[in-house]
Amino acid sequence: MFLLFMGLFLSIVIGFSVCLIAWSLAKRGFSDREKNSPFECGFDPLGTARLPFSIRFFLLAVIFLIFDVELVLLMPFPMFGFFFYSFFSFFFVSLFIVVLLVGVFHEWREGSLDWII
Repeated sequence: MFLLFMGLFLSIVIGFSVCLIAWSLAKRGFSDREKNSPFECGFDPLGTARLPFSIRFFLLAVIFLIFDVELVLLMPFPMFGFFFYSFFSFFFVSLFIVVLLVGVFHEWREGSLDWII
């Protein structure tokens, strides 16, 4: 028990010391208008730096990342399920897949997966 508290205390001390060192070494300077302006090879910018962005593309990319991470979480199951097979592990993975499928069908029905501008 003592070892657990010492490890917790040590991790908190190391975390605070790293934050303190990073805060003390952080660059604090005045804000210069020339340094904050966009730079294009020494010339003034020709166009605006703010270009319109397709929100549908952003939503599709976020949906892809969410489902991609969830599928990566499912990848080790066949190997571990083969060695440590139990009814509960099969039930929870099946439930996870059902939740994924419900999410995909919801996004499909909502129209978030359509790439029409």
